[in-house]
Amino acid sequence: MPKTRLTTCLIAASCLVFASLADARMYRYKDDNGQQVISNTVPQEASTRGYEILNSQGRVVDRVAPAPTEEELRRREEEKRRQQQAELQRQKDQALLRRYSHPDDAVRALHRKVSELEGLNQLKRGNISVIESQLDNEQSRAADLERSGREIPETTLQKIDRLESQILSIEKEIESQQEEIQQVREQYLRDIERLEVITEHPRTLPLDPPKASGGADTQPAEH
Repeated sequence: MPKTRLTTCLIAASCLVFASLADARMYRYKDDNGQQVISNTVPQEASTRGYEILNSQGRVVDRVAPAPTEEELRRREEEKRRQQQAELQRQKDQALLRRYSHPDDAVRALHRKVSELEGLNQLKRGNISVIESQLDNEQSRAADLERSGREIPETTLQKIDRLESQILSIEKEIESQQEEIQQVREQYLRDIERLEVITEHPRTLPLDPPKASGGADTQPAEH
């Protein structure tokens, strides 16, 4: 083999050896007894405790953090839930501010909604009064027939039953609507309290709707 070619081969081989040595890496970790160990491999049980990667000169070139403990995983999960709840609250607050710019705006909306629902209940109570008047007439007619010894017609008895059923049905509707009014109040109160926090302004209007006097409109003026 020519001398020049032999020299080239030796140089190439030397480069490969040096490159291999330069790339050689070792690992430093602690064993089960807490003693530091340097090796070209890391046991599985030691890898969970974390380790350092050393180059051929013994310098640290990278670190692998220990696997998280159950307590750390629990804290991470709690933090994740906290952030999710905070984001959900932020979205709710934005939606609330799109509807109301001040707690008093929500108070006025509460007044309107409660007045609307109570107005419907008032109409239902008026219907009950009308039906009760009809029922009194039918019951009086039936009582007169019974006192005179005559038989009460089946149609009269059916009408009495129907009128009584109508009254019970409307009373249940009123009761259900009263529960809805309470739920509406509770929801608005939560919104008002939250608006006081995020706008940093307290409400100035009373929570109960103002009572009309002499037919005059006493509803507070809008801001």
